[in-house]
Amino acid sequence: MKNFTIKTILAGVVLAAGSVASAQTLLNVSYDVAREFYKDYNAAFIANYKKTTGKDIKVDQAHGGSSAQARAVNDGLDADVVTFNTTTDVQFLADNNIVAKDWAKRLPNDASPTTSTMLFLVRNGNPKNIKDWDDLIRPDVKVVVVNPKTGGNGRYAYLAAWGYVREKGGTDAQAAEFVGKLFKNVPVLGKGGRDATSIFLQRNIGDVLITFESEVISVDREFGAGKVDAVYPSVSVTAENPVAVVERTVAKKGTADLAKAYLDWLYSPEAQEIAAKHALRPRNEAVLKKYSNQFKPLKQFTVAKYFGSLSEAQKVHFNDGGQFDKLYTVK
Repeated sequence: MKNFTIKTILAGVVLAAGSVASAQTLLNVSYDVAREFYKDYNAAFIANYKKTTGKDIKVDQAHGGSSAQARAVNDGLDADVVTFNTTTDVQFLADNNIVAKDWAKRLPNDASPTTSTMLFLVRNGNPKNIKDWDDLIRPDVKVVVVNPKTGGNGRYAYLAAWGYVREKGGTDAQAAEFVGKLFKNVPVLGKGGRDATSIFLQRNIGDVLITFESEVISVDREFGAGKVDAVYPSVSVTAENPVAVVERTVAKKGTADLAKAYLDWLYSPEAQEIAAKHALRPRNEAVLKKYSNQFKPLKQFTVAKYFGSLSEAQKVHFNDGGQFDKLYTVK
């Protein structure tokens, strides 16, 4: 009887091990500020996938500056999906035949299930009385921002500041002068969104942090409520959060269907709710309306309005020798 029991238990262990081994694992390579959203999204997706297919799966995450992550995937990191904060980082992979050339047409809203925008985080009580972009070029204000060459967070901050001048009727020359003054007030550049937040809060550098709207909730959760105030400027840029299947990896791993399901479900009402709770602006109009008190009205302009596209902005402003290199010397 004892031998039978032991054999039964051992057989059960082998079957369980086999089940775990056969479970497909998906790697989502993403940008810094999205880590908490995808942690919650992954749990919900895994549960829904199990419910609808009966299959067990696992989802791993890897986060960092969006552009740095794109380079890592290009250099061989086996991501099944990428979920970035700028289209140029996905397009970089498409140009190298790592994601599909038509990736932006494979999902709704140009494959961007959520959007965000840039705002300011200031220290509790807003001691420097920072209200709009003009305050960021004052001599008594120090600004923390992500390096535009390593993260989409920084590129959007730069483009938002440039577009602010244009929205007021200024020229590109005036915008360049303004952005140059702003970056002269930047004591150190963050490598990614979360690094910039750590510089601001843990190293206590700077008076204002320019970052995604979604970072506000993350700051409260990770560093404690009441440490910062959110300031919405008079105008900001619309930041799309593009996603794509990494064709090179899924062909090798046999995870194409799972990767597609993972990205498709980002558009589901449940996933859009999770996004809204993490201060990512949902594409679903009903969900957006439900959270209208959270997403304050803010005049926004598109990248296309002043820069043609993010790819064009990349060439003019952020490639080596571009406008950013002319305006800012790394300290």
